[in-house]
Amino acid sequence: MLYSKSFIFTLREDPKVAECVSHRLLLKGSFLYMISSGIYSYLPLGYRVLENISNIIRKHMNSNGAQELLMSALQPIEMWQKTGRDQVLSEVMFKFKDRKNRTLVLGPTHEEEVTEIVKKHISSYKQLPCILYQIQTKFRDETRPRFGIVRSCEFIMKDAYSFDVDEAGLAVNYDRMLSAYQAIFKECGLNFIMTEADPGAMGGNVSHEFMVPAEIGEDVLCHCEKCDRHFKDMSNCPDCEAKLKERRMIEIGHIFKLGTKYSSAQEALFLDNTGTRKPVIMGCYGIGVSRLLSAIVETNYDEKGIMWPKAISPFDAEIVCLDEKLLAQAATLSETLEASGFKVLLDERSEPAGVKFNDAYLLGNPHIVIIGKNYANSKKIDLEIRKTRQKLSMSEEELVNFLNNEYGK
Repeated sequence: MLYSKSFIFTLREDPKVAECVSHRLLLKGSFLYMISSGIYSYLPLGYRVLENISNIIRKHMNSNGAQELLMSALQPIEMWQKTGRDQVLSEVMFKFKDRKNRTLVLGPTHEEEVTEIVKKHISSYKQLPCILYQIQTKFRDETRPRFGIVRSCEFIMKDAYSFDVDEAGLAVNYDRMLSAYQAIFKECGLNFIMTEADPGAMGGNVSHEFMVPAEIGEDVLCHCEKCDRHFKDMSNCPDCEAKLKERRMIEIGHIFKLGTKYSSAQEALFLDNTGTRKPVIMGCYGIGVSRLLSAIVETNYDEKGIMWPKAISPFDAEIVCLDEKLLAQAATLSETLEASGFKVLLDERSEPAGVKFNDAYLLGNPHIVIIGKNYANSKKIDLEIRKTRQKLSMSEEELVNFLNNEYGK
């Protein structure tokens, strides 16, 4: 893709509305556009990252037997009244009446809706187990939206739901989802922490949170620097008695053993192998997809800008052409890399070198390929690895081989 033809409009100054590092860099790099407090549009660069994250999630969910669907954002209030959560979540629900005077809500979550769907279609133990998931926008009327898309009124989530005949089946699916989450966050380049948590308004009796350390985190864990372990609500490490230090965290995922809280309330029943009607046993598994953008940036940046992990970056490489006389060669190199399966951004603008490099560092693609004096003199391509700032010099063939090795091709 040519930079001059792309929808990229970086800012020279820091946005005044920015509340934290990730908010500043995502706005400055034109990944996001702020419509209003807590409401954002994802511009093409940001949407590319979202899609990469979503595809990683899909890969691991599908490989663990989950099936994707897409539920409605509009939900009748009656569905929520069955579980009583119309009252529990009333403060964050967007509610309104349609022209038929029906009260509708914009879905803040989808446990009730998915239970209604399963109630309609599953009636026998022979149809279980089942795992359904979606990647969809949720809506919550936050009192105080904060830190850009860390806490916003409209956000994208992956929510999955498992349905089993008994607790033993739930335990199997829960462990599968737990392993899938670990693989997802690892592939997204995150150093995450998993801890047992309070199920809260979701219900159930077992719950785990996945978090990443960040100064803007709204959760707090106690960290033992000696054992490198995290605990909740402790002053001393139980293993070594060392004094614990508080560490702020961003929650990126949460999984729950729901049991029969929703299936009993909504009468989602099935016939077991003895002909007895029983409520389906449920689990729930959520990932804040849009929140991951902020969490990843908060843990992957330097003074120049973002440093995207390879698996989720908008482009695999950005070619910076420093000499208009070499544009044809730069275009040919871009075509060669794209033919090899790489996503490439070619900066062919007639801008000073400093502007091009500043934009390349800000956007944070993993590899900056430089076509300049070195190429004109010796046909050598300069490569800078964004995260480490390591600089290499190589031929076109060596560059292709290097990137193939980097991406396991």
